[in-house]
Amino acid sequence: MKKILYTIVLAAAMALCACGDKDIIEERYLASATADVQLYSIDDNGVVAEAQTLVRGRKVKANLGKSVKIEKQRYTLIEITRKQYFYAKEQSLVSTPKEVVKEKVVWVRTPASIITDIETSLVGSLADKGGKLEVVDFDTLRADGRVNRYKVRQGKTVGYVYGKYLVFSKEEAVKRYKAEQYDKVHKAIKNPFGGGEAIGCDFYPTERVKFANNKMPKACYSLYLNISPSVIGKIEDYIDFAKKTKINTFVIDIKDNECPGYPAEAMAKYSPTNHRYAGKNKEAMYRNAVKRLHEEGFYVVGRITCFKDSHLVKDHPEVAITEKATGKPFKHNKAYWPSPYDRKVWQFNVELAKEAVRKFGFNEINFDYVRFPDRMTKVEKLIDYHNKYGESKVQAIQRFVQYACDEIHAVGAYVSIDVFGEAANPGYTTAYGQYWPAISNICDAICGMPYPDHFSNGYYGIKKPWNHPYEILKAWGERVQARQAVTPTPAVVRTWIQAYPVMRHVDRNGLRYDAEDVEKEIRGLYDAGLTGGYTTWHSGSNLTKYKAQKAAFCIDYLKEHNR
Repeated sequence: MKKILYTIVLAAAMALCACGDKDIIEERYLASATADVQLYSIDDNGVVAEAQTLVRGRKVKANLGKSVKIEKQRYTLIEITRKQYFYAKEQSLVSTPKEVVKEKVVWVRTPASIITDIETSLVGSLADKGGKLEVVDFDTLRADGRVNRYKVRQGKTVGYVYGKYLVFSKEEAVKRYKAEQYDKVHKAIKNPFGGGEAIGCDFYPTERVKFANNKMPKACYSLYLNISPSVIGKIEDYIDFAKKTKINTFVIDIKDNECPGYPAEAMAKYSPTNHRYAGKNKEAMYRNAVKRLHEEGFYVVGRITCFKDSHLVKDHPEVAITEKATGKPFKHNKAYWPSPYDRKVWQFNVELAKEAVRKFGFNEINFDYVRFPDRMTKVEKLIDYHNKYGESKVQAIQRFVQYACDEIHAVGAYVSIDVFGEAANPGYTTAYGQYWPAISNICDAICGMPYPDHFSNGYYGIKKPWNHPYEILKAWGERVQARQAVTPTPAVVRTWIQAYPVMRHVDRNGLRYDAEDVEKEIRGLYDAGLTGGYTTWHSGSNLTKYKAQKAAFCIDYLKEHNR
């Protein structure tokens, strides 16, 4: 069939060229108002037929002297490859790569941030679903002919939106992804605590990234390290320990609430109080720690606490969750919380993350406290979240994750998001805005925190679950699998495990969580099918404690699971 079509096209071309016109061969680029360009064949009788499509932006040889006008449309003969000829409409051939994008407007399929300054990830506005954007320019074309980022105008805002969130018609923009399959699932999710309707989130598949020089382990066996000089300042001791185990990953704090790790430039610019409390001499310590870990072959993750940041609120009270009665920042759980609705808060945390990747080479950024404050039911009506775009909590959290992933992927690192263990429960969205499928659908790794001593007595039918680490983690993991099953492009599940003794206020006779108990937690996760690995949560990062748990860290759980 291809040979016949080629013969017809070539014969027609020769016939049409026989008129005596001279060959005028010039390079041109295929252009279109969509990702593909239609090419044509023309027979001896001048009948035009669609032949094949090619992605726009491709360079071709156009014979400007061999063109024909049929029914007011001029077609030009082009050479695709040697001895392969087709016709293209005259307007589909342009002289420069910047002319290949012909669309004047695009439509928003997935709500996305309009970035007015790419270098600083500054958010100018929200491009909401179904919205129409005027195309001003674009940055680059992808291999499939789609635009990487459009420069668009929405009202008075001019900025960039990733092309993957945009389509060419309003009809396509307002559609929901496989509504017949997914909408009935998310519509059934209740909203008893004010976290928002699950159906209000977006579930279009996420294009998963892979970096040539940054490979995430199939299973991250991770130790957590805090910012203390007695911890990361003694990185050689931790490296020596880890090399005698199966540990392949370290998670290091970059910023925790009121505990900034080092004096980052982003802190100096956006939060001077964080910068001041970071100290003057820690950058060299961080640089050495990450460098040494990479030299020894470890995957290194930087942890940033997002929406619990008293220092940022002190510097910028205008971004805080506030009391309606006084207008003052609202204090919750002994801390001040920046509003997750505020895009300036998004920008600070993402710029801090990008700097850490560029400066130290972190393989991944882990965001914690990606949520609204919990236990707010009684005071919800007394506070102001400053919800500029009228979003639900689950929408705001999902959109932050999307923004953070896009901006951090652009500098070559992965993104993981911490969520409460409760987020795995079926049937409802959480009060603090974490809806598992909405987050898992976007980030690279989702990191639940199902610490056994955080479950109440009798949870999942397990008496004193903190004393039954295998049973509680397996039961929890099975619920996670159900959430993953209704997520179009689920993230890797890498779980925080309890590596500290049961808190005394929970049970004075609780377990110590030494090697045997930690191993039971991990086996519970793997037996539930969660094979992405684990990260130890022990806030002190005490090496003596880790050594007491060493036997649990010497097992290759993924290898055992795959036998």
